[in-house]
Formats: sequence, C-alpha cells, structure tokens
Amino acid sequence: MNTIEYKFVAKAITQGPKHHFFGYYGICPWDATSHYLLCLESDFHDRAPGVGDMAVVGLVDLASGKFEPLAKTKAWNLQQGCMLHWLPTGSDRLITYNDLQDNRFVSVVLDIHSGKKRILPHPISALSHDGRQALSLNYARLKSLRPVVGYAGLPDLFADQNHPTDDGIYLMDTETGENKVLVSYEEVRAFLNDNDEVQSHKLWFNHTVINRDDTRVAFVVRWNEPGIEIKHTILMSASLGGGDLRLLTDLDASHFDWLTPEMLFGWVTMPEGCQYYLINDNSGEYKMVRPDTLTKNGHCSFTRDGTWLLTDESPDEENRQTLLLWHMLEERLVVLGRFLAPPPFRGEIRCDLHPRWSRNETQICFDSIHEGTRQIYVMDVSAVVNV
Repeated sequence: MNTIEYKFVAKAITQGPKHHFFGYYGICPWDATSHYLLCLESDFHDRAPGVGDMAVVGLVDLASGKFEPLAKTKAWNLQQGCMLHWLPTGSDRLITYNDLQDNRFVSVVLDIHSGKKRILPHPISALSHDGRQALSLNYARLKSLRPVVGYAGLPDLFADQNHPTDDGIYLMDTETGENKVLVSYEEVRAFLNDNDEVQSHKLWFNHTVINRDDTRVAFVVRWNEPGIEIKHTILMSASLGGGDLRLLTDLDASHFDWLTPEMLFGWVTMPEGCQYYLINDNSGEYKMVRPDTLTKNGHCSFTRDGTWLLTDESPDEENRQTLLLWHMLEERLVVLGRFLAPPPFRGEIRCDLHPRWSRNETQICFDSIHEGTRQIYVMDVSAVVNV
C-alpha cells in the first residue's frame, strides 16, 4: 500500500461574511455545463435553524465567483442543507430543494433560467439516477428524534406511534407527484420481530441511498433513549419496487455508498468489529477493507467506475478533519488535506467536510470552517485520478 501526501490547493469559491454550504455528500452540486455550483447561503452558522429561519438557495457562477440567489427555504439544517439536487431530467436547468409551504414540507422543482416552479407533495431525501423517482422522509419526525437532520416548523403527525403504518420511506414520481409509502415503520418492526428494542422503541429512518441501477435502496433504522442521541442503528435495504427487505447488519452502521448495484461499502459493525466493510446485498457476505489504513468513519462516495473512494474523517486530537482518496484496486491512499474544525462546532452545528465529486470526476468540493466562516472549497484532483 502506497501513501501519497502533498499539497493540494483548496480554493474557496464562496466568501463571507455570510455563510455558504451545500450540506450533504454523495450528491453532485455542479450543473451539466460545469458553469454553476449549487449551494445555500445563511446569515448564521453557530446555532441550529429554528422556526421561520430562512436560507437562500443559490448558484455560484464559477467563472465570475458571483453568488446568484434563486429562492428561499424554511426547510433546512446545517448538516444536510435542504437536500439540493440537480434534477437528472434537466441537469442544465432544473434544481430541486426542500421547503416549508402551506403548512407542509414539500420539494420545489425550479427552472433556474425561466424561474418557473412546481411543487411536489413530499420533501426529497434521495433521487434515482434517472431522476424519475424520489425518496422522502418525515422530516418533522427527524426533527423530534434526530434534530441535526430534521426541519423545524411542523409537528410529527405520527408522534404518538412507535411504528406507524402510514409513515416511513416514501416513493414519489418527480413528474406527477404521485407517491406511496415504500417502507413503513410497521413493516420494519414486523420484519425485525425478534429484536426486542425495535419492538419497544420509536423508530426513525435516515440515509436513504439508491443503488447504481435504481433497483434498491439502503437505509438505516435508528432509535434513541433519554440522554442518548443514537442508541442503536440497523442497516437494511429494500426493493424500489416495494418489499424484499434485507438485513445487512443489526450491530451498528453509519455512512455508506453503493460500489456496484449489489455491493455496499460503509462504516459498519460486524462481529469482527467496527470498520469499513464491503457487503453483498444479495448474499449478505462481507469483508473488511484495510483496517490498518482506513481507520475512521467518514462520508464516503465513489467515482462512477468504482475505482476511487472519496471520504473524510472525523476530527483528530488536533481538531483537524482529514480529506482523502483511496484507490480500491491498487490500495493507494492519497491525503488531500487536513482542515481545522474548532471545538465549539460540534453536534448539531458541526461542519463535516461532506466531500462531493464533480461531474467529470476531476474535482471535488467540500464545506469547511477552517478559515473562520462556513464556506465551500473546490480542489482539483485530476493529477491523481487521471494517473
């Protein structure tokens, strides 16, 4: 295994005094022309957004560096933003973002050139690769149970139920808005009928990640207890056609991405310990991936051919977050940089790097507060990935 560490330039494409960020990982912020980069702008970043707090949805013109406001949203947080996406059916002009309108959380499809909008009846948590289908979660339930990824402003209509039948992961048509509950909390409870804690706790779902051929979704099942933010996590998958639930690990799980339509890579716990693993979604077979080198949990995503892994790491003892690339076949580690994450910014207001690939996979971007404000940085990695 070779380790390469040298200076890469992290260029800030946004500037203070206002704060700019994209939010989540595994989503491409660049448009199809690579002229614009999608992001949010906020007046603050030292507290969680409350009821009525707005963020500005906008674009950075990468040629001029100018931030161009497009809309405002009341459905956002500092970890995942408002789940911004370029809609694959029109990735040179159509974006989606979540919002609070008419006393419900929705997603907005906006044409950035004409300004035309249409409203979908559920907020988006993930998009299929063809852009025809979206997954959705109950963000009011998340706000009450896992505030860091929820939205303020609405009560959870299923707050009195541990395992509601009519709530869970929703599947929505992005053209018509037609939708249904794809995986309900009750369905998962029944599937995990031997797990006493699942039976007795109020569950929530998160991290919906669709596989590479749009046939399955991986997601986590979680619950908490007083004073314990996340008591336990179970990793599962389901068919996008409905049903066919599979248990991938019930020992614990964090972040993950699909390497192939069948293989999931992620930071999970197996009988051998907590580490990065490759898990076969069909067979359940798994193997540990270089525990001597990939030693920390991170927000992981792959190039389209699965050659390069991009991920970050949680802050070290010097409060620095490491950004790295890993060649899956050659087992080659490339350290891209280490960025200060000051101690006050932890928990709900932390700034994970959440690295993301450009469309041509020669650049990455990430959120960081290492220069004092929350901004977006771009880094050219073509010298590495094109070798």
